[in-house]
Amino acid sequence: METPDWLPPGVVVNVPQRGEVFVRHYRHPDPTAPVVLLLHGWTASADTQFLFAYQRLAEHYSIIGIDHHGHGRGFRSPAPFDLSAVADDAAFVVRSLGVAGVVSVGYSMGGAINMWLVHRHPDLVQGLVFEATALDWRSSRLERARWWFVPLLSPVTRAWWFARYVGRGLRLVVHHNHSIGVWMPWLTAEILRNDPRAVVSAGRALSRHDAAGWVDEVKVPAASVITAHDRLVPPRKQRALAYALNGTIFEIPAGHLGALSHPSEFADATVAAVSDVLVRAAR
Repeated sequence: METPDWLPPGVVVNVPQRGEVFVRHYRHPDPTAPVVLLLHGWTASADTQFLFAYQRLAEHYSIIGIDHHGHGRGFRSPAPFDLSAVADDAAFVVRSLGVAGVVSVGYSMGGAINMWLVHRHPDLVQGLVFEATALDWRSSRLERARWWFVPLLSPVTRAWWFARYVGRGLRLVVHHNHSIGVWMPWLTAEILRNDPRAVVSAGRALSRHDAAGWVDEVKVPAASVITAHDRLVPPRKQRALAYALNGTIFEIPAGHLGALSHPSEFADATVAAVSDVLVRAAR
């Protein structure tokens, strides 16, 4: 099974009373280079979410990419998935690696973790980048109705045919990107690493998330990468988050899985958004 040769080195950080957190950690040759923290979305991992952004980011920055509780190589635990606790995990990892401050990039659920990170650990956050995400996930009847089906994920992901379904789904998402074909088996295997119980618990946690109560407290520069054809997180809600944070907006012509379906556009927009918040932070 072939794997991309540009994956950052993997390390494990032991978070007391939580577990061993798997981290992609790349140190830029320039020790003064800013550090980017990557927080992946629901059912993803650092690798499956940011695979095509790693190379571009590594040209300019150091990288810390975390696999959250129950996702990818993230630790397994019977404890419920909790967004604030996952943000605390990320903060502990950053401090353990000797990093004083980061630009935190959160995709989808990672955007919710972003909000908890800056809320609970403002000293660590120099800037925020939000991608395909929103302030809340339950403001409409349709959104609330969707979460009723989350418990079905657990038996579905244990079904014998699920791996085949994941492979076919990935091929549909990346059908026009022929260069990714050689890594399809690896990508499928990475997605199948997820712990079904933790993923269901994470969905429940996300369904309750609403950061509107403390968005005004955020004082660091922010930017948003809008997935303009997103049917899961409506672009209007993504823009509402950007407006609430007075953030710069970057758009890519993609749906919610734009990190895989439009890898070049996604990588370019991510780098541009990180650069934007760093410039404004320096001012």
